[in-house]
Amino acid sequence: MTKTQEKVAIDTLEAIVAEKSLVVFNDDINTFDFVIESLMKVCKHERIQAEQCAHFIHFRGKYDVKHGEWSALEPMCTALLDRGITAEIH
Repeated sequence: MTKTQEKVAIDTLEAIVAEKSLVVFNDDINTFDFVIESLMKVCKHERIQAEQCAHFIHFRGKYDVKHGEWSALEPMCTALLDRGITAEIH
């Protein structure tokens, strides 16, 4: 492997490791509409994307609603938690 190939491989691996997921969990408290509105406001989802995420959350029990770096996801996670929606960054 050349130095250039090695650098590209390391950069790619670092990018993969750095990417995190914002996971939202299903609950019996929040309505579909509230979760949809929250995803639109907090995560900047379009309505259809927020609706699809809400259905996945409901039927799968949790769903990765956003991917990115910790620094971008952390304020979104906090905002969802402040709204009473259970969320974590993985």
